[in-house]
Amino acid sequence: MDNDLIAGLGFAVLFVLMLLRVPVGIAMAIVGIGGFASLSGIEPALRMVALSPIRNATDFAFGLIPLFILMGAFASASGMSRELFRAGNAWLGHRRGGLSLATLSACAGFAAICGSSVATSATMARVALPEMRDYGYSRSVSTGVIAAGGTLGILIPPSVVLAVYGIITQQDIGRLFVAAFIPGLLAVAMYMTTVQIIAWLNPDAVPAGTRASWRERIASLRNVWAVALVFFFVIGGIYGGVFTPTEAAGMGAAGAFLIAAMRRSLTPRQTLDCLIESVRTTGAVFTILIGALLFGVFLAVTQTPQKLTDLLLALPIGPHGILLLLLLFYLILGCLMDSLAMIILTVPIIFPAIVDLGFDPIWFGVVVVMTVELGLITPPFGLNVFVIRGVARDVKLSTIYRGVAPFIVTDVLRILLLVMFPSIVLFLPDTMG
Repeated sequence: MDNDLIAGLGFAVLFVLMLLRVPVGIAMAIVGIGGFASLSGIEPALRMVALSPIRNATDFAFGLIPLFILMGAFASASGMSRELFRAGNAWLGHRRGGLSLATLSACAGFAAICGSSVATSATMARVALPEMRDYGYSRSVSTGVIAAGGTLGILIPPSVVLAVYGIITQQDIGRLFVAAFIPGLLAVAMYMTTVQIIAWLNPDAVPAGTRASWRERIASLRNVWAVALVFFFVIGGIYGGVFTPTEAAGMGAAGAFLIAAMRRSLTPRQTLDCLIESVRTTGAVFTILIGALLFGVFLAVTQTPQKLTDLLLALPIGPHGILLLLLLFYLILGCLMDSLAMIILTVPIIFPAIVDLGFDPIWFGVVVVMTVELGLITPPFGLNVFVIRGVARDVKLSTIYRGVAPFIVTDVLRILLLVMFPSIVLFLPDTMG
């Protein structure tokens, strides 16, 4: 049977399995093993199954994933998210839309020690939503701000999705984290600008809160030193070449635990729960990763990435035209799939084309993750939207989607900025030794 036909059948079976609600990692493993067996025989396929998962799961680079997940679990359990929101509220809450600004700043701070958009959304929904309701914020704005702010979890380093991109493409994860820093700050600034525009257009939707005294503002900063310390210790260590990303993840997890222990905010039971939750999340991520690796071997045998590269390079629309076409593909796919699954499934296929088109792999990693994050708030999937809906059960999905609409426009504008000015992404990593 022709390789192209087998590859086409493989993709068809993969999407059928996904429609049948088979977990994406398992679906990719089934297709990868079956497709490889049909091309190379049963015995080589069984050897691949026996060796590939163990070899990759025990790779030193993969160790940063469970460690960053554990760091986020300790940070969440120790109450750092609530302290970030209180500090943001003390400094910004008196402005019109101030609670929204405080929520976004807290989302950014929590994302810097969490690395997960879903965890950021769920945590901040419990912390910020009751406050915004008490002050009379509209349901669409309050839920939309939290859903959009949650997307910062996979953009502001350390990011699990960026780390996975680095592992798949064999790029320097430290450089990826550093490259995402300025775009992350840009995302926060543009989201806050969006809130100010909403406040100007519809003042009643985002009333002003109570003005805090300077004594209260200064006092609020005492509670956020831990977040700043962990973030700059991890990212600063990577930037300065003191730690590898995996070592930085270990130091970050240990630091978050020690800070929580010093504050006595973690009971033995909570510590055990953090460990269990980290194992569960890591198991889910590794299942997808291993499935993608097995599927990638099948694709390599069929030469699908090389053929797709040749097809894209032959299009008469130029490199940036091809790039915009790929980003549009990600926007559409983001409406249907989980962000991590999207990265793992598609990047191995299109990455050779990106390199041949002359785009910087570090820059593309940040841009594609930023594009993928849009899928977390766009219908009909919008994982962050469903997370908010799970917390605020009295709010309709349509109300939340209406609230995130202005932030979707902001995200598209930000992606275009990064495409037009790659130096926004590459400035910091180019200064690394």
